[in-house]
Amino acid sequence: MRIEIPEKINAIITHYEKNGYEAYCVGGSIRDSVMGISIGDWDITTSALPTETKELFKNEKIVETGIKHGTVSIIKDHEAIEVTTFRIDGEYSDNRHPENVSFTRSLKEDLKRRDFTVNALAYSHSSGIIDLYGGLSDIEKKVIRTVGNPQERFNEDGLRIMRALRFASTLGFTIEEETKKAIHKQKHLLKNISVERISVELNKLLLGNNVFNILTEFADVFAVIIPEIEPCIDFKQYGKKHAYDVWTHICHTVDTIPNNKILRITMLLHDLGKVPTHKLNENGDSTFKNHALVGGEMAREILTRLRFDKKTINRVSFLVSHHDFEPPATKIELKKKMKVLTPEDIRTLLTIKKSDRGALSESYRDISKESEQVLVWLNEIEEMGECVTIAQLKINGTDLIKFGLKNEEIGKKLDYLLDCVIEEKVTNTKQALLSFLS
Repeated sequence: MRIEIPEKINAIITHYEKNGYEAYCVGGSIRDSVMGISIGDWDITTSALPTETKELFKNEKIVETGIKHGTVSIIKDHEAIEVTTFRIDGEYSDNRHPENVSFTRSLKEDLKRRDFTVNALAYSHSSGIIDLYGGLSDIEKKVIRTVGNPQERFNEDGLRIMRALRFASTLGFTIEEETKKAIHKQKHLLKNISVERISVELNKLLLGNNVFNILTEFADVFAVIIPEIEPCIDFKQYGKKHAYDVWTHICHTVDTIPNNKILRITMLLHDLGKVPTHKLNENGDSTFKNHALVGGEMAREILTRLRFDKKTINRVSFLVSHHDFEPPATKIELKKKMKVLTPEDIRTLLTIKKSDRGALSESYRDISKESEQVLVWLNEIEEMGECVTIAQLKINGTDLIKFGLKNEEIGKKLDYLLDCVIEEKVTNTKQALLSFLS
């Protein structure tokens, strides 16, 4: 199989070969090429030592990206291309990084240290695909398998547990049985990994098309990084509208919401407030009073703990707090909702509601008719510039001061006037509003 390599990448490999060294594209770029997936970064591995690379490319700009671990970057056309010397990793004392590395001239030894067989592939035009650990077979079978003993691989670097789940989710693969057993057995190693690295993997994982299977099969693993998940697993919801336990319901909503980071994080966290608010009513049905508000606070705490950016934290906690939004039954009711919710909020909450309801019993799932009507009204309100906020009123606080109103009285009166305009008790003109007040 011939893989199309960018010319600048091939030029670097060819230069090494002409000078008696081995050099290959390696890792994810080869995996994705075999699978027909678009390539992000092209990494190169070589038998040349970093000092030899610097000498070979002395006419190019070289950046010592990770010289201690054998990595330098060759700058070509303003692009940094990472080149790493074949290496053997030393002992891993922190379940994340080798204490030291030693360089080797053996490609086999270099590929042997890599995490999964599908990432242990190398390629050059002169050698073709080099597959020493069964990566091509595992790609064909759609399997994630560690190179060598899985317990050793995960003990070396606990983040590989999240990477295995991420690859299985994004590539649509299953996880090989021994690798799977090791993940469940060694999930505690994730506690030794920085939350920033875990969050990066979690974000990517949630965007996978196989996310439902991974979330359900490895619920115990996700409960290590988000302990609030554990009480939701197998937590039964009583009543005819519920089809699943809380965690399975959550997993279905993540799977069916559009593939968007904010939406998928929102659905992952949206019902964590159910367990602490659960009660049974007189009919024996589950109730979860204020679970959305409780969940919103939980989402804020979780995302802060996982070091998400403030914008994501604020947006997700807001959406979780409002996810119980029901499509308004009238245009006036919609306008009143828009006193505090923007059109973008409304559209997003309708999307969330569709996925949330879609994971209930069949007779409760379809809200398409109600949602479509709300969207029609929403478009009319936007196109006509209909008044739904105090800022759109043709009267302001200065006008109300002339009526002897002060401070908080002004805000209350403006809110009252806005309701009157929305309810069509008065038109939104200054003259009409002043007359209405008289």
